[in-house]
Parts: sequence; C-alpha cells; structure tokens
Amino acid sequence: MLAHIARRLLTAIPVMFGVLLIGFILLQVVPTDPAVVRAGPLATPDVIEAIRRDLGLDQPLWMQFLLYLGRLAQGDLGVSIINNVPVAQELGATIGPTLELMAGALFWSIPLGILLGTVAAYWRGSLLDRAVMAFAVAGVSVPVFFVGLMLIWLVGFKWQLLPFTGRGGPIWTLEGIKALALPALTLGGVFVGPVARMTRTAVLDVLGADHVRTARAKGLVERMVVLHHALRNALIPVVTLIGLQVGFLLGGAVVTETIFSWPGVGRLAVGAILSSDMPVAQGTIIVLSLGFILINLLVDVLYAVLDPRVRAA
Repeated sequence: MLAHIARRLLTAIPVMFGVLLIGFILLQVVPTDPAVVRAGPLATPDVIEAIRRDLGLDQPLWMQFLLYLGRLAQGDLGVSIINNVPVAQELGATIGPTLELMAGALFWSIPLGILLGTVAAYWRGSLLDRAVMAFAVAGVSVPVFFVGLMLIWLVGFKWQLLPFTGRGGPIWTLEGIKALALPALTLGGVFVGPVARMTRTAVLDVLGADHVRTARAKGLVERMVVLHHALRNALIPVVTLIGLQVGFLLGGAVVTETIFSWPGVGRLAVGAILSSDMPVAQGTIIVLSLGFILINLLVDVLYAVLDPRVRAA
C-alpha cells in the first residue's frame, strides 16, 4: 500500500510542475501591469519602474519563473499587490470555507447518487428507473449558476427560508449550517446525476455476475445480495467517476462562491484575476491544483482498498 502511494506521489511531481509553469505563463499574458496596479493611477514613471525592479518584473520571464520556484521552495507565496498582505494569510482565511462548501455538497450528493443509481438498476426498465435517469440527465445538463440563481430566487428571496449571501459562521453552528445549505445544494446538485448514472451502469453489470447468482442461490436476503455482493463490487468505476467529478467540483466551487458571496478560494481567485493581483491569483492556482492532485491520490488509495489487484500492480 505504501509503495503504491509513493508511486502516485512521484507521478504528481511533474504534474504540479506543469501546472505551475502553465499558470505562470497564462498570468503573464494579462494586459495589466502589476507594477502599475501597485503604484496606483497617479504614480510617475520613475515610481512604476522602481516597483517593477522591486517585484523582479524587469527580469526575463525564465528568470522570473526560477525566482518564483525558489520562493515557493521556501514556502513564500508572495505578497498581495492590492492589500499588501501575505498570500499565505489570504489563502489560509479562504481554504476553510471552501472545504466546508465541498464537504457540504458531497455529504448529501454522493449517498443520494449511489442510492438512486442502485434503485434504478434493481428496477431496470420501470417507471422509477426512467424517472431517475431523467433526473440524472437534467442534473448533468443544467449549469451550476442556473441552479444557484433559482435557489436564491425561490428559497432565499421569495420564500425567505434560508440566507443566500456570505458565510454565517462555523459549520458546527446553526447559523453556519443555514448559510451553507443553499451553496451546498447548488454545488452538489450537479454531482448527483453523474454518480447515479455510473452507479446504475456498474450495478447492472454486477447483478448478472456469477457470485451474485450464487449468493441468491444460498438463500441470502435480497437486500444483503444487492448491498454486499453487487454494490460493493460495482463501486470501483463509481469511485473513479467521483474522483474525476470532485476535481471538476473545484471549478464549480468558483462559480458557486461567486454567486453566493462565499468567502472561499474560488471567489478569491476571481477577485484576484479581475484586479490583476498576480501573486494571489498564482497562489489560488496552486491551492486548487494541489486539491485536484490530492483528490486523485485519495481515489488511487481507494482503488487499492476496494480491489487487491491494484496493490499488486
């Protein structure tokens, strides 16, 4: 198991380097000059040039990238151009709310998706199966921002049941749960459909397997046959999809946090890009990329837990 995790960590190193390189290059094509942003609109050319030298912007791009990697190796993410606050401090204040949002979205969407997919597979061809598949297709097709705006209009504005702006407090408080409800429903709503469809397909394949027929022939209760013999063996492709979708969920979190004014990493990234705060934008790219890599590492570990053949590979 440890060797399997070590191999996956080694393969993540070049991926992270590529992310840093591409993110650095993309931020260089932004037309706004960070030195002008730091100096302000009334600054003289001499002041702007001095700031450019201080930020290292007068160096060639390859030298700027090497200096950036050197600072990262020392744990220095730089200082915000707009707020003059360390980037690590800004990220530290936003990672927690983003993790709360993703945890709240996954808390209800994964069990519901697996349940719907299993039910649809067991009653294949029935009206219930068709209803689940219609719901799954709708969930895949509807954009995140549309779901969020509809929930804001209905639940937050028209019915006034839940707050829809900002974070109400820690997730373990009632105010925090109320504030988290609508963003978590929005983000998780687009996650249920793919999980349900994949679970249905995987369970259908396993229900016709020999070991399932043998379990039924032994007289086991149907619930035990479906849950312990069919569903568990069908979870590997489902886990694969969940790992991929959780990575894309980070992108959905950017939209959701912007709509609901949720103080997370995604909203920080949007604000940094719009204000040309390059150090903060690069820091958010690093955090989101690391999140994606860690999620895929967790998926690989779950592979090894669910299928011993993976550990031997």
